Amino acid sequence: MKKILLSCVAVLFCISIMAQNSVNLKMNLEKNKVYRFSSASEQTIIQTVNGNQQTIESKTNNTVSIKMIDATANFMIAEVRFDTLISNTNSMGKTSSMSSVNEGDIKSTEVADVMSCIMNRLSKNALYVKMDFTGKVIEVVNAKMLSDVIMKDTSSIALTGPVASGIKTQIKNMVSDKSLKTMVEVFTNYLPGKQVSAGDNWDVTINTNTGGMTLDVITSYHLDGVNGNTANITAESDIKAMQNAEPMLAGGAKITYDDLKGLSKSNMMIDIQTGLLIEDKAKTHISGNLGISGPGFSMQIPMDINGTSKVIALQ
Repeated sequence: MKKILLSCVAVLFCISIMAQNSVNLKMNLEKNKVYRFSSASEQTIIQTVNGNQQTIESKTNNTVSIKMIDATANFMIAEVRFDTLISNTNSMGKTSSMSSVNEGDIKSTEVADVMSCIMNRLSKNALYVKMDFTGKVIEVVNAKMLSDVIMKDTSSIALTGPVASGIKTQIKNMVSDKSLKTMVEVFTNYLPGKQVSAGDNWDVTINTNTGGMTLDVITSYHLDGVNGNTANITAESDIKAMQNAEPMLAGGAKITYDDLKGLSKSNMMIDIQTGLLIEDKAKTHISGNLGISGPGFSMQIPMDINGTSKVIALQ
């Protein structure tokens, strides 16, 4: 009898341990509550052009807020705002600072002023997104309206030549439906949307548009364990150009990037009650060749990119 009792206690203990390490990881936001996040990244690009090595360093600091305003059994509607967008770049000694805090000037002959104007417009307008409970964005409901607001007056950009062409392409890509989805999914699309236990894995594929490049990011997530209301997760992403990706166009030149490949590793903490990030730290490495061609010329530019990023929930 004593042995049977001890066996039952042991079984109950094991069930308790298993229950603590089994969680339903899906979006579960409180209606009309605002959740805010800070995102910071640093990136170093080393490229070789005609035998000369060039280094470009960039830092970004962004804040975003998410508010669920309605939900059905299959999806929810959320209001997403990019409250602050800040980017600082050092390209071979030449620095550039762009910020949504500044109104900027679409008619300026300075690239930073033009881009600050676009970033300011984006920060003042909310995205209304339909997303499922894994955090995947199904639709940016007001994508066309938002794009029209941000793109207004771009015909009056005073920059000329290849710089003007490049900036107009960058702005167009920035407010495309795919880019807007990606900007939101950085903060949401990582959940299995179901019950998982410690040791389980799941995959998420995101098709992104980054700087005009269409990339496939295939991420494998692993639930390391559960500690109270926190799920500890490690993730590893394979990054590559999307098959048959359209080349970029800049100043009359065609830029292909089929050869670019990379890997990203991150450690994440997820709030089990909401499904939202508490913290996400990642390191990324991408390398390969850009192919650049135009009338009468063709060249390859070897490129090596190293980056770190951190997302944290703000109280």
